[in-house]
Amino acid sequence: MEKSINILLVDDNDDDAFFVERAFKSAGIPVHISRCIDGEEAINYLDGKPPFTKVSFHPRPDFVLLDLKLPVKDGLDVLAWIRSNEAYSNLIVAVLTSSANKRDIERAYKLNANAYLIKPGTLEGMVEMARAINFCWLQTCLRLRT
Repeated sequence: MEKSINILLVDDNDDDAFFVERAFKSAGIPVHISRCIDGEEAINYLDGKPPFTKVSFHPRPDFVLLDLKLPVKDGLDVLAWIRSNEAYSNLIVAVLTSSANKRDIERAYKLNANAYLIKPGTLEGMVEMARAINFCWLQTCLRLRT
């Protein structure tokens, strides 16, 4: 990949966010990761509302990694908003969560999540997941840009 992909990571856990960023770096996948820590902030980011009005600092994401258990608005609320918004209806969204709850999985897919991924417990597992994300979706994101 010669160009950087813009990923919006929506996760309130600092440790998980650190491991996601570290995993892409360790895998050698050039991405720019913007982070929101709750669902309302993520919607404001995507909607370009303050403080996210400058696109040069807050680029439109090519891909979203979305936790479910978030403060203010949960990940499923964010996913529903994305899918109901014409500008983002085709945005690739992967739920990345620690929940293996069948109801959460079913609801995420019913809202048209592109994937439902369980957070790995190790950095090595997260690196492998980053590589899979790159292979399955990020290369497609680059093709859609051209």
